[in-house]
Order: sequence, then C-alpha cells, then structure tokens
Amino acid sequence: MLEIRRFESGDEETLRTLFYYTVRKICINDYTDAQVSAWAPNIYVAEDWNKKIALLNPFVVLLDGQVVGYADLQPDGYVDHFFCHWQHQGKGVGTALMQQLIAEGERNFNHRLYANVSLTAKPFFERHGFIVAKQQSVDIRGQTLTNFLMEKELNK
Repeated sequence: MLEIRRFESGDEETLRTLFYYTVRKICINDYTDAQVSAWAPNIYVAEDWNKKIALLNPFVVLLDGQVVGYADLQPDGYVDHFFCHWQHQGKGVGTALMQQLIAEGERNFNHRLYANVSLTAKPFFERHGFIVAKQQSVDIRGQTLTNFLMEKELNK
C-alpha cells in the first residue's frame, strides 16, 4: 500500500540513492553516459545534499515501508525534484505523487505548478496536464542537457 508523508531527518541518503539510480538507470535512455554522470555524479558532498533536500522538504512515497519516490513543491508552485524509484515506474507511484502536489498546490492557492522537466519525464508530465512553456539547454558540470520548462494551471 502506498503512503505519502513529508520528508523526515534520516531520509537524506535514501533519497540520494533513489535519485542517483533513477537518473543512471532510467534517464540513460534519453541522455548520454557523460550527461547522466554530470547530472548524478558518483562523488558528491553529503553535507550539501543533506542541506538541499532538507530545504526542499519533499513529500516521500513509501510502498510497504520502502521509499519509492519523492517530490517537492515550493511556495511559488515550483517543483524542483520529482523522482520515482527506477524499479517502481509505471506502477502508480508517480501519479500518486503528482496528485499530492496538485492537491497541495491548490491548498496553497498556487495558480500554477511549474518545473524544469527532463526528456525522460516529459511524457509523464504531459499526461498530467503540464504543457511545454519552452525548451531549454542547461549546463551541468561541463555537459549540456536539454530539458523543458513545463507548467500546469491549477483550479482557482
């Protein structure tokens, strides 16, 4: 059974591992080895990651007690991270997480949700009503990756 809760201290390494393997095993279908290595490097500063993820304060999805996804919603409606465990994609985890973000956005009176979305995640976001505002090229650790600024208007 899926459970969604807020980030808790102690989740940091689990979320880093989920992020790393999801980028490395799923996004490799749309980006080069060099690009995914830049996006999710082997070596990282745990203290920096821990601070960032705590500031994002994401929702965390658990399936039978195992973390299978996480996503944040910032006060202005920006979604910085949205990741589903690479072994649990296509099983409703992302949809449950997106429904949580939409409901939270509506509770917060956000007029829209928006995110910088990867090539890999673009079809998922489109299925959930997001539209492309613009295609972008972003530089990460010496690699240029294509992504999309996508947005979804919320009920007012």
